[in-house]
Amino acid sequence: MVVPRFIMRFKGFSSIRIKLYPFEYLPRRSFSDLKANFSCDDEVLPVLIVGAGPVGLVLSIILTKLGVKCAVLEKSKTFSQHPQAHFINNRSMEVFRKLNDLAKEIQKLQPPVDLWRKFIYCTSLSGYILGSVDHMQPEEFEQEFSPVSVAHFSQYKLTRLLLKQLENLEFRIYNGDGKEELNDRLPGERKILMGHECVSIKATDHCLKVGVSFIKEGKKTERNIFCRILVGSDGAGSTVRKLMGIAMQGERELQKLVSIHFLSQDLGEYLLHERPGMLFFIFNTETIGVLVAHDLNQGEFVLQMPFYPPQQNLKDFSSKVCEELIFQIVGRELRDINVIDIKPWVMHAEVAEKFVACDNRVILAGDAAHRFPPAGGFGMNTGIQDAHNLAWKIASLFQDISPPSILQTYEMERRPIAIFNTKLSVQNFKAAMAVPAALGLDPATANSVHQIINSGIGSILPSGVQRAILDGIFAAGRAQLSESLLNDKNPLGSLRLAKLRRIFDEGKSLQLQFPAEDLGFRYLEGAMVPENDKASQAPEAPTGRKRDYVPSAEPGLRLPHMKVRMLPKLSSEEVFSTLDLVSGDKVEFLLMIAPKNKSYNLAEDALTVADGFGISLKICVMWPYNSVKDIDANKYALMLSKDFIHVEEIKRSASSPSWWDICQMTDRGAILVRPDEHIAWRAEAEVSDTMSEMEKVFSLVLLGKKTSVAGRRHKA
Repeated sequence: MVVPRFIMRFKGFSSIRIKLYPFEYLPRRSFSDLKANFSCDDEVLPVLIVGAGPVGLVLSIILTKLGVKCAVLEKSKTFSQHPQAHFINNRSMEVFRKLNDLAKEIQKLQPPVDLWRKFIYCTSLSGYILGSVDHMQPEEFEQEFSPVSVAHFSQYKLTRLLLKQLENLEFRIYNGDGKEELNDRLPGERKILMGHECVSIKATDHCLKVGVSFIKEGKKTERNIFCRILVGSDGAGSTVRKLMGIAMQGERELQKLVSIHFLSQDLGEYLLHERPGMLFFIFNTETIGVLVAHDLNQGEFVLQMPFYPPQQNLKDFSSKVCEELIFQIVGRELRDINVIDIKPWVMHAEVAEKFVACDNRVILAGDAAHRFPPAGGFGMNTGIQDAHNLAWKIASLFQDISPPSILQTYEMERRPIAIFNTKLSVQNFKAAMAVPAALGLDPATANSVHQIINSGIGSILPSGVQRAILDGIFAAGRAQLSESLLNDKNPLGSLRLAKLRRIFDEGKSLQLQFPAEDLGFRYLEGAMVPENDKASQAPEAPTGRKRDYVPSAEPGLRLPHMKVRMLPKLSSEEVFSTLDLVSGDKVEFLLMIAPKNKSYNLAEDALTVADGFGISLKICVMWPYNSVKDIDANKYALMLSKDFIHVEEIKRSASSPSWWDICQMTDRGAILVRPDEHIAWRAEAEVSDTMSEMEKVFSLVLLGKKTSVAGRRHKA
């Protein structure tokens, strides 16, 4: 009788895993020459991160958890207290779940959902409501597609939590006053150097020499830091990007704005009780602006106003002027108001022409690689997901699992996502502009008039005249918002209000959530085994409209979420997500199979191949709902193996789809999941030559191309 291989392991045949995989197959010895530039010594830091924003801090946390030494440079001496980004989407919250359950802390500290789920359009904060849109539907709280919900949490608060995590990982912050004595060549791992600016990058044979400027004892000082990999996460004006000569491609200067950060407990209490929301779009004859309610309980807000330099300049927005603008958008006096910060910014829609440069040694992430309109909140979220994609690849390189070419897959995967998200953000921004257009205001016309004044005959006029012309045109436009015109009794006003209602009813205004793009973004090529022609897999063109997320286990997609419980403890009530099956603390792949003999044989060969590649592989056996009573003695013994974990589906109801139905495949198949929870490969049916197939799969995923046995023998 033939004994299945998955049973042989428990009958004294465990050594078969070594015998089945010859020494010549060990790929980590085949490309050691490619890694010469990445081998580390005591004088060269493995990874230097430039920029201590959320992207750089998240990357430093994940790298440290994966065992990669790193340090962070930040040219500012202090961390910004400006709220900036504030919407954290589902996928980023899933990443945060793996950072010592950071997602749970965010949910605990953020305002209650009912205080920020709406966008409100009004003539003033105390005036007539033109319409409102609720962006949180009941099904979005049921955790059907994700184990965690979206969040509304200001960027500076997120930074504090990330710094707390880094402190727990024994990072130290040097405040840039020059008093600390640092090694002249190596800053040392687990350090955040504030007030340190990257000013030069030079590649040597074995490392990068990074010139760093800082103030020491009141004088500007420079020194060099040597590293293997430099990651530029230093924002939209990235110095790293400029030093590398990497151009940005796309649309520039879509809009110029001024952000006014202020506190008002009075306004917070009023909105809390009368009209709670996240964004307030105000249109009246005095002013037009968008108010971001970062926290109604704390009375923290940011007012965004259009800005038209050089006719306007930042001096025009003094604290006193800003208070007047705030009163105009509120519609009444406030007991208290404290203007904290006033800063201009420019809205771009651009993506770097490349994300990886200098022989895979300089990498861009976050706003350094892509600049979006804020519509939809994709900026910070895309950056966080950049870091999540990049970290395991850097770790696999330094752990001698992959060659430097693995870093090229970062650009192959993340740049198309950035391009798509840029287009989506632009479409959503245009949807936001549909509201003022319906009210008789055309933002495009305002921008065109401004350009004519700056570049046409208007540019030769005195600055005061230019300002008067601009103010007059804008005042005439705002006159369209007078109460005498904008009401249902006025024929023109009635038509405009009816058009506005249709925009809201049909979901054509600014959207907050994009489930299909948030959870369903897909890599078409990279560290994975694609199934079909890439052209047929291209995502639908973005429309700015909300689309439903449909889970699937196609390669390149994020692993679908389903609630499961661990076996064989049949009485266990602990419930967790399939995403939790992927380790967040080491470079480990996950192979998911059904409890079938041929699938076990595939898993055994996968473990053998993984041994040869020097990588960690965990096998998850997914048992159907309410089927564990069918476990026989041999399979129960298999449950005790350290390489296998067994889980049981938890279905919402008896009629709910099974795990394999959710994945849109049968239980005869298998799914290989990467350390970043994206699917590297799947078999939709039984695999005939399992050893050969798994060798090919891991070669494609880890080496970027299939490596022949003969080729590896020659290199070895």
